[in-house]
Amino acid sequence: MKETAKTFKIGTTTLKTWIRKYDETGEIKDNPPKHTFKKIDPAKLEQYVNEHPDAYLSEMATRFNCSDMAISKALRKLKITRKKS
Repeated sequence: MKETAKTFKIGTTTLKTWIRKYDETGEIKDNPPKHTFKKIDPAKLEQYVNEHPDAYLSEMATRFNCSDMAISKALRKLKITRKKS
């Protein structure tokens, strides 16, 4: 086990975790990342954007009581672009 870990330049704990995971599930793939919304309700944000398509990020931030960056990140998670086509 130590030789294998040294060959792949990983820790023995990582190797043991991979082996255990393979034995349990038959594969070593990681679980997909979970996108969570802590402060902003995604349904309400999406509804607000549909009702106010020309609203600035600062206006949305005031409405949802958070920062402009939080709105920007939430829109990115919802795959809503601010670009007009």
